[in-house]
Amino acid sequence: MADQIALLFSGQGSQTVGMGRELRAASPAAAALVAEADAVLGRPLSKLAEEGPLDELTRTANCQPALFVHGLATLAALREKAGDFPVTAAAGLSLGEFTAHAAAGTFDFPTGLKLVEARGQFMEDACAQSVGAMAALIGAEENTVRDIAAETDVDIANLNSPGQIVISGEEERIAMALSMAKRLGVRKAITLQVAGAYHSRLMDPAYEKLGAALMHIVLQQPKFPVVANVTGEPAADFDEIRRTLTEQVTGTVNWVRCIEHLIDTLGCNLFLELGPDDKLAGMVKRIRPGTEVLTVSDPATLAAAAERLRRA
Repeated sequence: MADQIALLFSGQGSQTVGMGRELRAASPAAAALVAEADAVLGRPLSKLAEEGPLDELTRTANCQPALFVHGLATLAALREKAGDFPVTAAAGLSLGEFTAHAAAGTFDFPTGLKLVEARGQFMEDACAQSVGAMAALIGAEENTVRDIAAETDVDIANLNSPGQIVISGEEERIAMALSMAKRLGVRKAITLQVAGAYHSRLMDPAYEKLGAALMHIVLQQPKFPVVANVTGEPAADFDEIRRTLTEQVTGTVNWVRCIEHLIDTLGCNLFLELGPDDKLAGMVKRIRPGTEVLTVSDPATLAAAAERLRRA
C-alpha cells in the first residue's frame, strides 16, 4: 500500500542563524524562492537568516517570515530532488500553519509572505502592550495543568505532546502558576525565553488586526487538507480557514489532536518535517511512538528524504 505523506512546518522558536544556507547553495529551486522572498519584502531577509545576529532574527516580525520562507524553500528543494510526490495532508505549529496553507496553495507565496510578516508585527506590537510570559510544564497531566491555569488565571497555549504543555499569560500570574505546579509535584516547570504571552488573551490586539487582514486575502481551495491548530481538523471552507488562522493567535495550539487526526482519520504514516530542527519529530514520536518522521533541514537529510520518497 502506498505511503500517506504528511508535511509538517515549524513554528517560532525553531529559528537558528544559518538556517537554509546549505540548502540554498545545493538547490536552485530553494535559492530562487529565497531570492523571490527578498524581492517581495524589499529587504534582505535571507541575509538575516543566514548571518544573524540571532537577537534580530528572533524578533517576531523577522522570525515568522524567515521560518515561512525556510519551510517552503525546503519543500521546493525536496520536490526538485524527489519529484512531485503526492501529499495527503499538512499541518504546522502556530506560524507553521500558515506555511502549510501556502504549501497547499490556499494562498500564493507572495501573499502568504506578506501576511506572516504582518502577523509577526501584529504580535510583536501586542507584546509591547503587555508584560507577558510563557512557561512549559513537563510531566504534568492535562487536567492538572488546566486546574493550575484556572486557579492562576492564565491560558493553555500549547498541548504539544503528552506531558508537555505550555501556559501563557501575565508575567506575575505565570510566576504564581509555576509556584503552584511545583507544590503539586509537576516534574519540571520552567519559564520560556519568549518576548511575550503568545496564544493567550494578551494577544487580543493581534487577533483583531490579523482577522481584518485575512478578510482581504483571496483564498483558493487547498490542494490537500491542512489541519487547524485550534480544532485539530481541516477547515471546511474559506470562512473557517480565516477563522481558525485568526483564532490560533489567542487560542490553544492543540498539536496532539492535530497529529492524532493526521494518523487516525487521514491515515498518514510518513511525516516530513520541513524546518531548521527536529522539534516536531520529537513531539510526533511522543504522541504516537513508532511513527516514521523524517526531518529535512540540510543537503544530507534532503538526500535521505528524497531516497525514501522514491521508494514510497
